Amino acid sequence: RIRSVVGLIPLAAVTGVDQQVLASMPALADRLDWLAAHRPELTEGVHFDRSAHPGLLALVGPDQLRQVLRAMLDPAEFLSDHGLRSLSAVHRDHPAVVKMDGQTLTVDYEPAESRTPLFGGNSNWRGPVWFPINALLISALRRYDAHFGGAVQVEDPTGSGRELRLGEVADHLSARLMSLFLPGADGVRPCQAGLPWQDDVMFNEYFHGDTGAGLGASHQTGWTAIIAALVLGWPR
Repeated sequence: RIRSVVGLIPLAAVTGVDQQVLASMPALADRLDWLAAHRPELTEGVHFDRSAHPGLLALVGPDQLRQVLRAMLDPAEFLSDHGLRSLSAVHRDHPAVVKMDGQTLTVDYEPAESRTPLFGGNSNWRGPVWFPINALLISALRRYDAHFGGAVQVEDPTGSGRELRLGEVADHLSARLMSLFLPGADGVRPCQAGLPWQDDVMFNEYFHGDTGAGLGASHQTGWTAIIAALVLGWPR
């Protein structure tokens, strides 16, 4: 019932398996083939496809992939102008309610700092944009694209009617993250909105899920500096 980034994480469990890898690890392919033939119930959660080059080993197969991406690329849910939110914006108007031990607990969309003192007033997993998760998912989309090519296309954004291959979706997500640091027509960088300076860019811990304003600790070079790799087209 809670539509959070946790539901997107399985997309990151994907890797390309080329013939060189299989040749150097013959037991890997043999075991996967044996499981598929003798214990198919154990492979229901694994997608192993050698029909194209490179092969693909993933938790999420193509049918599930389309379904998950439909929510991930929906502006009314996870997709913001500046990257993927950590919680679906659906919960802005429809909080998730859990009743337990006589208490009524709610999870609602909070794109910036928390409206309550819970966890020190920090709501960083209830809506803001996080670079580590975005980067992992962009990387995953590129690995899927290397296998499927143009055979798998999805609507980006959801509801736009525009079908793109997964590598192009990854490019668009990278561009949204990069837009955090680029001056708009008014000369203001979204990550620096409301600040009296615009040229000294800070790498914030996370970013407002709607406006892109920088939040949390800075400089958070431990992960937000990955923007430099995205500018250079990582990963390819």
